[in-house]
Amino acid sequence: MKKWLSFCVIFLLALGILAACGPDDAEPSNTDGGTNTDATAEGEMPEKPEALTLWVNAEEKQEEAVKEITDKYTEETGIAVNMIPVDMLEQVEKLDVEGPAGNGPDIIFQPHDRIGDLVLRGLVDPTNLGDKEAEYTQTALDAVQYDGEYWGYPAVIETYGMYYNKSLVDEEIETMEDLMAIAERDTNASNDEFGFLMEAANFYFVYPFFSGNGAYVFANDEGNYDITDIGLANEGSIEGGNLVQSWFDNSYIPQDLTPDIMNGLFQEGKVSAVINGPWMVRDYTEALGEDLAAAPLPILDNGENPKSFVGVKSYMLSYYSENKEWAEDLMAYITNFENSMTYYDVAGEIPARDDAMEDPIIADDPIFSAFAEQTTYGEPMPSVPAMQQVWDPINNALNFISKGEPVDEVLEEAVQTIQDQIAVSGAN
Repeated sequence: MKKWLSFCVIFLLALGILAACGPDDAEPSNTDGGTNTDATAEGEMPEKPEALTLWVNAEEKQEEAVKEITDKYTEETGIAVNMIPVDMLEQVEKLDVEGPAGNGPDIIFQPHDRIGDLVLRGLVDPTNLGDKEAEYTQTALDAVQYDGEYWGYPAVIETYGMYYNKSLVDEEIETMEDLMAIAERDTNASNDEFGFLMEAANFYFVYPFFSGNGAYVFANDEGNYDITDIGLANEGSIEGGNLVQSWFDNSYIPQDLTPDIMNGLFQEGKVSAVINGPWMVRDYTEALGEDLAAAPLPILDNGENPKSFVGVKSYMLSYYSENKEWAEDLMAYITNFENSMTYYDVAGEIPARDDAMEDPIIADDPIFSAFAEQTTYGEPMPSVPAMQQVWDPINNALNFISKGEPVDEVLEEAVQTIQDQIAVSGAN
């Protein structure tokens, strides 16, 4: 009997405690990715701050999109969002100075390949995606993962693909054989006319023609990179280098080509096809109108889809933020489905979400759907700090290759330079 009475007392006390923290005292929630749905999973949210500070990339359309989204967040939560435009590539150095001084943001916006450097500098904290993890594409999740943790809320996913001019090309370009036939047919360099152009001495764009043949930057085991194992002088790399060299040998691509020249010629209707990214959609559409088309990168002769570099831009949590829970709440809000589609509509960048990719607005778009499809074939750029030691040596190698130097020797020298630079820098 005594045990039964004790149980009743404990039960009634528990009811009293539950009643004391009923709906009137609970923080509001929004199951569509609004406020604090995941942040409260392991405990109560702290008191709301008056404001959060967000560094947005200093680009007009991106600023416009984020302003529209954060204004809604303020309406729903009462938390003001101080949106400060800072060029994305300048945010790291600025945070290094402003953060310790107490003048930094709660949130920054960065490409994923800088995560390793940010973590190494101690400028960011890991994020807890909670049950929202399943909403983002697997490629995006792989990109923002480093050292076993997530370091951001994925916002944008991008890679490059094939644009072509339908007034010059009758059918979608599906294979490298198709592309080379167009290059042979339509190239008349003396008249500034070309069948195919790309930045063929820029490793960012050239990588798929290496990787599709078996090359790799660093050996990768489920996101764990072995920087001592560099695959940029193996058989696949040499095959890719020979392919690139053939474009210059056949005068398909001129030695002095620059991005501005390439874009100008394509917009003038003098180039049948170019490889470029979705950031050029607006300019190309304005110039070519309904003649503009896009497709994934052409299938290689070995039957493989080229593995382009995929970039993911994400919102990241500043180490110096004093409002980390609410900062994560805002990042989750900005990247939920509804707001990701707002960002796509205003800024023209593809959301890093499965449901957005599958939405008819993107899936049925003849241009953006091509880039969305190519992201499924690509792979994230390595986010380890050592990646910064790769670009100059391999771009120099491509420059030598374009001028006819032996491909195997040039690539072997580039890999040795990369290894030497990694050793000197202490990067990992």
